Amino acid sequence: MSDKTMTADEVVARLHSGMTLGIGGWGSRRKPMALVRALLRSDITDLTVVSYGGPDVGMLAAAGRIRKLVAAFVTLDSVPLEPHYRSARERGAFELTEVDEGMFMWGLRAAANRLPFLPVRAGIGSDVMRVNPGLRTVTSPYEDGETFVAMPALRLDAALVHVNRADRLGNGQYLGPDPYFDDLFCEAADAAYLSCERIVDTAELTKEAPPQSLLVKRLSVTGVVEAPGGAHFTSCAPDYGRDEDVQRLYASTPWAEFSERFLAGDEQAYESAVRNWQEEQG
Repeated sequence: MSDKTMTADEVVARLHSGMTLGIGGWGSRRKPMALVRALLRSDITDLTVVSYGGPDVGMLAAAGRIRKLVAAFVTLDSVPLEPHYRSARERGAFELTEVDEGMFMWGLRAAANRLPFLPVRAGIGSDVMRVNPGLRTVTSPYEDGETFVAMPALRLDAALVHVNRADRLGNGQYLGPDPYFDDLFCEAADAAYLSCERIVDTAELTKEAPPQSLLVKRLSVTGVVEAPGGAHFTSCAPDYGRDEDVQRLYASTPWAEFSERFLAGDEQAYESAVRNWQEEQG
């Protein structure tokens, strides 16, 4: 039992170029954006990123940090296709492995259980097999003899996730409507870093929410970062919704211009830049 609290920059100091990095959340929902922004302030590059993609992927792709992407989609939800991801992909800036959402989840589950693969029906009869020629199938050894996709484990060197509450030991709690598989990201990784809106005492975690809301277990967490607003501009229900104004600005602004204005400094500088822009809009 130990205090695992650290800063976002201390998390990034433990990462390195060339690693396989899993990023939790879903589209533009509860993404660990404070940790992603800290990563963008570093010189880490050549990443294999594994994500149900949103602006985390868009920003890292636009900044040229991704060598390979493994994803089921990359979306901003209210903006169907993440524009900075699309631009980088159209330039051929990185290798892409695109699989079905269920296959992706099964790959995380295989990694979490330290299995080389898990059989899944998703993908059979689709172009997923054509565009991913490295995928293999397996046949059931039982009487049914059914053929399945053998979805390989998505093993991660490190994972970044964001939740509503956490304690200093690494127990993470979500209070919104969906866990988004963040527990699997942590369990599939050699090291997992959890940012949260607020760090509380362990006993407080179940005072106003059921034990089932304790999504992430301390055994799978390496470090905890208190980051109020750490998912901005994505949502972190019920603490706050998606900042659609800032998201639209991000989606419609050239990357160099957006990053210079909002991402050139630390997290306080980001928050200040957002406030200044909001004041300009009246």
